[in-house]
Amino acid sequence: MTKPSGEEQVVRPSEEFIRSFTQAQRPLFLYLLPLVGNPADADEVLQETNLVIWSKFQQFEEGTNFLAWGRAIARLEVFRFRRNRGRKLVFLEDDILEIVADRTEAVSEQTLARQEALAQCVEKLKPRDKELIKMRYSPGVNGDKVAEMLGRPANSVYQSLGRIRRALMECVRLQLPEEGR
Repeated sequence: MTKPSGEEQVVRPSEEFIRSFTQAQRPLFLYLLPLVGNPADADEVLQETNLVIWSKFQQFEEGTNFLAWGRAIARLEVFRFRRNRGRKLVFLEDDILEIVADRTEAVSEQTLARQEALAQCVEKLKPRDKELIKMRYSPGVNGDKVAEMLGRPANSVYQSLGRIRRALMECVRLQLPEEGR
């Protein structure tokens, strides 16, 4: 869409940016929660973080780690939040907060890596095993319900699920780098 001369062209975020922004909301909230101490403050800092992210969307490099970029912004917003609230409300000193933020980020990265590895491992399962796992982890379904649905003895289903879980654990273990285990 061309604009008449003299008008500024409006630059909008890409679909990839919007998708990444949306997917990062829960992980960013979970990152902020231990840094500020309660859900209401985490929500407030997340909103401020979102404003900064949105205002700087042109600075984000497509193809890089959006969540890491968002966490860096969120960390700065935590310090701003703490400064604006005054020291009397602070329950962690800044140096301790840095340690907590670093550890939270590391755990979050490890969790994400494990989830990605698990998804890949599930895709490698035999169709029958994959279907059994999907049935078992459907909302409101337990092993006994799966056994009933399949007309199999419950013990047989539990043994199969145990075998599949062990195979998935081994597959995930082999996929993760040494430091992520």
